[in-house]
Amino acid sequence: MAFVDSQTGGIIDYGAGESEIKLATAAKVGDAIGWSSGWVRALATTGTAIQMRCVAAQDGASGQKIKAYFGKVLLGGTRISGGTAGSALYVAEGTSNGKYTETAPTDTGDCDTVVGYMFSTTEAILIPGRNTDSVA
Repeated sequence: MAFVDSQTGGIIDYGAGESEIKLATAAKVGDAIGWSSGWVRALATTGTAIQMRCVAAQDGASGQKIKAYFGKVLLGGTRISGGTAGSALYVAEGTSNGKYTETAPTDTGDCDTVVGYMFSTTEAILIPGRNTDSVA
């Protein structure tokens, strides 16, 4: 089964470094969040690249304040399926704002920072900000 981040059904089983942020775009529980003129969903794509800084702990609309985690996060639930335990995770590219992928972005200028690892086929350990920002 291939890796899928449905962006729904996420459950935070553990989160560290909790803080409140004000969203500049809508977000779902578990979304990768970065900063670009406000707290928005991260994206690895060249030209619109937004490095991950935290993980959304709550669903929220643009302009709403939500809790977010800036430390280690264990993301479970039904959001991710088909993962490979031990595989590195990256912020997804394309139009998949806030999503994760096991495939390292490779286009020149894409964000290719490792943001976590798969713990099982459906659980991810996310570590925002642990690794230095990097681009392909």
